[in-house]
Amino acid sequence: MADQPAITVIGAGMVGTCCALYLQNEGFAVTLLDRGGPGEGASSGNLGGFGVASCPPAAMPGVLRKVPGMLLDQDAPLRIRGGHALRALPWFLRFVMNARRARVEANAAARQSLLDRVHEAIDPLVAEAGAEHLMSRTGLMFTFESEDTFRGAEYAFDLRRRNGVGMDLLDGNEARQVQPALSKNVVHAFRVADFTHTFDPLRLVQALADLFRRRGGNIARGAVRGFETDSGGVRAIRVDDSRRAVERVVVAAGVWSRELAAMLGTRVPLEAERGYHTMFNGTDVKMNGGIISVDRHIAVTPMLDGIRAGGIAEFAPPDAPPDPAIARRVRRHAQALFPGLGSEGATEWMGPRPSHPDSKPVIGRSPHHRNAWFAFGHDHLGLTMGGITGRLVSELVTGKTPSVDLAPFRPDRF
Repeated sequence: MADQPAITVIGAGMVGTCCALYLQNEGFAVTLLDRGGPGEGASSGNLGGFGVASCPPAAMPGVLRKVPGMLLDQDAPLRIRGGHALRALPWFLRFVMNARRARVEANAAARQSLLDRVHEAIDPLVAEAGAEHLMSRTGLMFTFESEDTFRGAEYAFDLRRRNGVGMDLLDGNEARQVQPALSKNVVHAFRVADFTHTFDPLRLVQALADLFRRRGGNIARGAVRGFETDSGGVRAIRVDDSRRAVERVVVAAGVWSRELAAMLGTRVPLEAERGYHTMFNGTDVKMNGGIISVDRHIAVTPMLDGIRAGGIAEFAPPDAPPDPAIARRVRRHAQALFPGLGSEGATEWMGPRPSHPDSKPVIGRSPHHRNAWFAFGHDHLGLTMGGITGRLVSELVTGKTPSVDLAPFRPDRF
């Protein structure tokens, strides 16, 4: 309708698509703009879990002594590509500062404030999109293959309990009763029974984008090259070789949001934390829910077309070529955890995830432009937090009191 207020959302991953849907709920005429198709970026390679048990941030007590290994140890779960270390140094200094116990506790509580609202925000969209068949609530297990790893993880799991995550402790045999294909090396496991994953993250985002279209939304393709602004805010977006006039804009472009936010006068410490996954297509191995191996730093999830394993974060320029050695490590770890997995037909993927040093997204109005809002930096949890972020953005745009305290997620907190 001609009298509808208009808004453009930059980024058609899980976060941007959910922002677009919730803004439609508020009566906006929404354009969803991305250089690719909906969900084809980092969302497509997601491991599929709705990580409601993921309140511990990446920076945890003791991380400082692990930083040298990120540069030198080829088997470290966090890797820094050599030529990128100097550029990423300011990020890692902030990362180490966030490993202080008080900051860890605060960051975990802030993350949990979003995680507590995950399903109330995403489930109605999934139902309206007719995508319930892509979802499964079969639980998640954190596995341990050594007593040392089990003891070393005590603080992280106590943090989960204190933030309301319900878990059962299993021994190795009990874990294999739930997951018969699991390695006999597993000696302990924590099981989160109330846990949902999607069988196909890409198809889920595409189903939500189809819902957006059916409601009358417009999806446009193109790369944002800049903005035109004046004292009243953002007036236009330069897309490839064209100019698009805008009334309002939401930046939800994942790792590419750092550059876009800078164009709007806001500098954020956002780095590309590149994740790798292997798809074991057509495998006969059966899984009952997802697995996170605490020893191996990988997650393994059943998908529609097989089993997906991923992990090992690499800090490097977002468009740098993949490191095949990391992809091989992911595959080897998955096959050690599930010995029945073969390599025939396996495929590999790499994608950059947007990470802040405090493991919290930016959700808020631009400090410099009243008609621009930011929604990015969800690191591993874009799929998980997409729905609640979309709802919060719609509340901000319409001037409602946000349903979550957004002070910990301010764009200017750094």
